Amino acid sequence: MDNIILIGMPGSGKSTVGVVLAKALGMSFLDVDLLIQEREGALLQALIDQRGVERFLDLERDAVCSLDCRGTVVAPGGSCVCREEAAVHMRAMGTVVYLQLPLEDVAARIHNQASRGIALSPGQTLADVYRYRAPLYEKCAHITVDAGGQSLAETVQTVKEALAKRSAEPS
Repeated sequence: MDNIILIGMPGSGKSTVGVVLAKALGMSFLDVDLLIQEREGALLQALIDQRGVERFLDLERDAVCSLDCRGTVVAPGGSCVCREEAAVHMRAMGTVVYLQLPLEDVAARIHNQASRGIALSPGQTLADVYRYRAPLYEKCAHITVDAGGQSLAETVQTVKEALAKRSAEPS
């Protein structure tokens, strides 16, 4: 199987689902947020605070566009769809799966919004970001999975079933 790229809002479960999905499928796992932190030598929130949201989005785009892997479940940052080049590269790398959650669920899962490394411009709310990104996630995704109201195991199973269904469809 080629790469599986999990996209969605912060708190949607990209990293958590990604690790378990990779184990279940015998694939590698790559968290782009950790790659950025390693490359830049700073936490995501520090990068956003010091360099600004636009520069951070460029760093994220550069990290995504530099990926060259096979057989990997990739968890890019939540803002990966904010740069067209990154979205195009992710679609070319493999199957993009949007872990879709209602805004209320996203907000309930994020307890550390000020320090989590969410690309929020000054004055922007989580709801503003959600409204902006949701159509971008939908446009980028090959598959959309409703990840609301499910346990981790249920979400992983739902993703596996959606991937199996997609691979069984004629090209």
